[in-house]
Amino acid sequence: MRLLFLAVLRPHTGNAVTAERVRDHLEAAGHICILKDAFDFESPSEIANLIAAENVEAALALHLYRGGRLLQGHGIPFGVIFGGTDLNEDVNQGEKNKVMGKVLEEARFAVAFTKSMEEMAQRQWELQQSRTPPLTGMPSFSAQVREINQSADNLHVFLLICGLRQVKDPLYVVDVFSEWHQEEPNVYLVIVGPEVDPVFTREVKAKVRRTAGVRLIGEMPQGDLHAVMKSCFVVVNSSVSEGMSAAILEEFVQLAKRLVRDPALEKEIVANGREYVRTHHSWQAERDTYQRLVRMLEGSSGH
Repeated sequence: MRLLFLAVLRPHTGNAVTAERVRDHLEAAGHICILKDAFDFESPSEIANLIAAENVEAALALHLYRGGRLLQGHGIPFGVIFGGTDLNEDVNQGEKNKVMGKVLEEARFAVAFTKSMEEMAQRQWELQQSRTPPLTGMPSFSAQVREINQSADNLHVFLLICGLRQVKDPLYVVDVFSEWHQEEPNVYLVIVGPEVDPVFTREVKAKVRRTAGVRLIGEMPQGDLHAVMKSCFVVVNSSVSEGMSAAILEEFVQLAKRLVRDPALEKEIVANGREYVRTHHSWQAERDTYQRLVRMLEGSSGH
């Protein structure tokens, strides 16, 4: 089956990586998956022309508003995948909320990354449970702890991976980490990511230059990034849209200090994290789920 897959494909982002992985799952099942950047299209009419030119039989969209709205009314079956922006930001804007509701009415299935996202969507649009099956296999964006071979200096590197843009707010944790570094010089915060917003990037660079214990590294190849993740002490996440507060930040620093001083806790968290990934984020389970869902579209398109 020839599938159109719309997603936001900004380089070096989670969206782009997820889209490539999903495409691989679908092509492994024998489908032809035409992956396009949703931001390249301004109206459904442009999508109609693409559908005709590529002889598309069904479609999939990552993000209901950014991609799903472009798939409405074309007469081909489609499914949608909730993105974080859908449920953390766009749902709070009246017109976008209404559009996403209409997309869900037409979509043959909707996928939620986690159970909490599924429940949030159900509350917003009163969906039946069968409409938004929870999908195991998506990468979690929560902080992840990795085992580390400590260097001679007993360094503890906290790694924050994000594009330099306001919504990720890498400066959120800079000051508290700098204070901690002055107390314990072996603790560092390293920020890694591409320069997405030029104006904000200048602000981040200026801040980091005058802040002790914080380093900024530009984007790097995926393989190198994975190696850095394996060698650091903790991977950290920050996001304005996920509603973090100063109270949460203070609690995080207290727990981070405890983690540095308690090797047994580190091992416990690592073991629990691995078990959680094995149970809830299985790559094979993700592949099986997407291939099963797309078979629903195949049946709907008459094949």
